[in-house]
Amino acid sequence: MLYWIFQIWSDAEKSGAAWADTFSFLRLLGYITVRAGLAAVIAFLFSIAIGERVIRKLISLKVGQPLRTAEEVHKLAELHGGKAGTPTMGGIMILGTMMIAILICGRILNPFVLIVSLVTLALGVLGFLDDYQKVARKNSAGVSGKLKLVWQAAVGLGAGLFLCGNPETSNYIFYSSESGSQEASVTAFSFPLLSFVIPLGLLAIPLFMAILMGTSNAVNLTDGLDGLATGVTITVALAYALITYLAGTQPSAEYLHIFHNRSLAELSVVMLALVGACFGFLWFNCHPAKVFMGDTGSLAIGGAIGMTAICAKQEFLLVIIGFVFVMEAVSVILQVGSFKLRGKRIFAMAPIHHHFELRGWNENQVIIRFWIISILCSLGGLALLKVI
Repeated sequence: MLYWIFQIWSDAEKSGAAWADTFSFLRLLGYITVRAGLAAVIAFLFSIAIGERVIRKLISLKVGQPLRTAEEVHKLAELHGGKAGTPTMGGIMILGTMMIAILICGRILNPFVLIVSLVTLALGVLGFLDDYQKVARKNSAGVSGKLKLVWQAAVGLGAGLFLCGNPETSNYIFYSSESGSQEASVTAFSFPLLSFVIPLGLLAIPLFMAILMGTSNAVNLTDGLDGLATGVTITVALAYALITYLAGTQPSAEYLHIFHNRSLAELSVVMLALVGACFGFLWFNCHPAKVFMGDTGSLAIGGAIGMTAICAKQEFLLVIIGFVFVMEAVSVILQVGSFKLRGKRIFAMAPIHHHFELRGWNENQVIIRFWIISILCSLGGLALLKVI
């Protein structure tokens, strides 16, 4: 909407309309950085404005978070017993305020903005259905794991076909330190510390699907302590807001030797809208949490981050920037694999944040230390941009 206002002003200025000089400050809306900053502020303020009302509504609907029993989680039930009944599905606050900010500040018809928004909403719907079933059945079992994977795979397939089929999203320029600029496709990949691309063709689509499935499930696994996933999301989204802006700006992309597509810069508006929404949600989600995001928020957030990494062609950098998410997911894989193969557990409990809780760290220590790790990994990932 703000960009549309800028276009009206710009056309008026070109035609010599008298009012254009009076409202010359509207030229600022043409800058992506201004609209991205406004997106963060708007999403945050909307969250603060509606937060208490949303929480009261969730409480009145009795959508309390079902907790696993003591037989299932033993000592962890004692640590988290006081959280029983805390409303879940708070992810609708994140989704709602994020989308409002994007509609106000972003160029929704930009194909990158459109596909990231649609993927976020599609996985948010899956998360909502999962949360609803948990609440309705009053246990921690929601949508079946098979249905979740099929849904995520279908979203990834649709997104991949969209990126490949749209000329504006399928064509990039890759700036190499050795061979200069070269045309590249959305199906090409680069790796940290390497200055060349590997074209995968249609084989890239299964990789897109795997990235979306892995990212959304990893964020979901991280969402186990008050504010943990929310805080980590903020640092990762901030990093990708900067990456997409740089990748969409030709001089910076050329200097950094990264993929360039001029439409990518608009994704910084989407990422900062997510940052603002998460800051607003964290206002109510910090320990002791008044509301949980649930799968409604975590699956959607994972989709937004994973899809942005794909669009920016920095998929493998996500392993570093999103290391906390990766660490949480890998801990579960290792725990399950070890128990099935050896009959022994590696960690006291998985995901790994629960392991540290059971080893004596209190909840705030786990949360803040994981935030610190996330900040350092995001900075490390940004530092690697120049050598990718």
